[in-house]
Amino acid sequence: MGDNASKELYKEVIDSGLCTLCGGCSGGCPYLVSHNGKIVRLHQCTLTEGQCYQYCPRTFTDMDVISQHIFGVPYGENEIGIAKEVFLARSTDQEIHKKAQDGGVVTGLLSVALTEEIIDGAVETKLDHDKFPHGFIARNRKELLECAGVSYEPSPVLETINRLSRESTEKLGFVGLPCHFASLSKMKVSPPTNRANIENVKLTIGLFCGWTLSHGFHQFLLEHFDISNAIKFDIPHHPAHSFDVYTKSETQSVDLDEITPFINKACSYCFDMTAEFADISVGSGRAMFKGWNTVIIRTKAGAEMLEIAKGRNAIETQQIPDESLANLKRASLNKKRRALQNIISMTGGKDDVLYLGISQDLVNMILE
Repeated sequence: MGDNASKELYKEVIDSGLCTLCGGCSGGCPYLVSHNGKIVRLHQCTLTEGQCYQYCPRTFTDMDVISQHIFGVPYGENEIGIAKEVFLARSTDQEIHKKAQDGGVVTGLLSVALTEEIIDGAVETKLDHDKFPHGFIARNRKELLECAGVSYEPSPVLETINRLSRESTEKLGFVGLPCHFASLSKMKVSPPTNRANIENVKLTIGLFCGWTLSHGFHQFLLEHFDISNAIKFDIPHHPAHSFDVYTKSETQSVDLDEITPFINKACSYCFDMTAEFADISVGSGRAMFKGWNTVIIRTKAGAEMLEIAKGRNAIETQQIPDESLANLKRASLNKKRRALQNIISMTGGKDDVLYLGISQDLVNMILE
C-alpha cells in the first residue's frame, strides 16, 4: 500500500466508483464518515495500515481464506456458495407479515433468537423519518418490527458494529447485503483492534441482492412521493415493472425504468448475489411464491437457528421446486459473469480481477 490507508482507499475504491457504502471503513475512524449516501473524508489520515482499507469489501478479498475460516473448505464453484439446504419459508406471525418483505423470515428468526437469548440485539438497517437508511441495534420485538422491510438504498450498517465499545459483551445478530458480509468476513478472519470483539456476532443473516439505488435516488423519492407516510417499499416481480411505495391508505408507483438510472455503479462489479458468507441467506420467493422467502442454510449455527424457530412454530417451510432452485443458481452465476466482464473492462484483462481473490481457473470457468 502507498502513503496512507484512507488515501489508498479513496484512490482504489471511492474515486474508482467501487464503493458500496457498506460502512466497513467508517464508524470507528475519526477521518471517515458516511453522509448523504457517500463516504466522506473529514481530515487527512496519516496511518499507513488503517483498518478502513483492510476491511473494505472492494480491496483485495481472499475468498479461499474467508471460506476456510467460515466453512472449513476453500472457495468453490457452487453458483450460490456453500449450501447445506435450500427451501421456501415464511413467518407464521401475521404482525410480521404486515411489515416485512416477502415471507418475513428474517424478522421471524431474529425474534426467536432474541426470545431464546441466543442474541441480545440485532444489527440491522432502520429508516429514519425521511426514510433514509442507517444502522441500528434492535433489542426487542418492537424495534425488530421497526427495521422490517427494505428501502433499496445502501445502508452503512457496519458503522454500528464499528462504534461499539471495546468493552461490549452483547451477543449480536447481523443482517446485511453481500458487500456487508465481505467486509464482516474480513473482520472475522483478522479481528479489529481497539473495538468490541467481532466474535460477539453470533448469528448472521444475509439478504439476496441484485443492486442498490444511490447517487440521487433519495432526492427522487422526496420529489415523487410523500415518503413521510410510507410504510413499505417494493419492486414486484415480473410481469410487474414498477417501484411501489405503500402508505396506510394507498399504493403509489413509478415505472421501474425511472429508477434504474440510480443503480449504484459499484453494484455492477459485485460478484455475490446470495450473501455467500452468511450463516443463513434469505431472498424472495419470487412471483410463483408470493409471501414466501427462499432460504439457504450455510452453517451449523444457521441450521440450529432454523430448527429452534421451527420448534417454536415461528417459521413454516416447504420444498423449493427444482425449477426455482435452477433459476436461482442461473441468476447467481449470471451476476458473477457480469461482474467479471465489467471488472475486465476496467482492468483490461482477466489476469487482473481487482478485489476478487479467486483462482484463474474459476475466472475462466465462469466466463465460459
